[in-house]
Amino acid sequence: MTAYRTIVVGTDGSDSSLKAVEKAAALATDAGAKLVLACAYYPTDPKDIEAAADTLREDAYQITGSAPTYDILRTARERAQAVGAKDIEERAIVGAPVDSLLTLIAEVSADLLVIGNRGLNTLTGRLLGSVPSDAARKSTTDVLIVHTVR
Repeated sequence: MTAYRTIVVGTDGSDSSLKAVEKAAALATDAGAKLVLACAYYPTDPKDIEAAADTLREDAYQITGSAPTYDILRTARERAQAVGAKDIEERAIVGAPVDSLLTLIAEVSADLLVIGNRGLNTLTGRLLGSVPSDAARKSTTDVLIVHTVR
């Protein structure tokens, strides 16, 4: 088996995706590979921020920018470090998850993409596609779909 040098794992902060992070971290640790934690997001529309700020008042700082994305990445880093990963990079990427992950794979010259199986066996996933199936179909690198949801 080829040793992986750079592993990208996508996370949205869900328990399922964090299980995929742990699996990717274990693989990165075993291979001595760099682990790139990725979280895709869409920027918030300024009108939505204003409306939410009126409602939230002093707690409005929580909805500006991409703060939730960085919280997700911080949690993913903590999980990866707990498994033993050392060489970790965090990447917040703007856009749809699959396209963003595929662009990131090319950008960092990744050998492996790791994602959870959430959505793979749902009716919506079967009809409209899911992140795991679309990524596996479109990727030009190895893809590991971790069974995180039964």
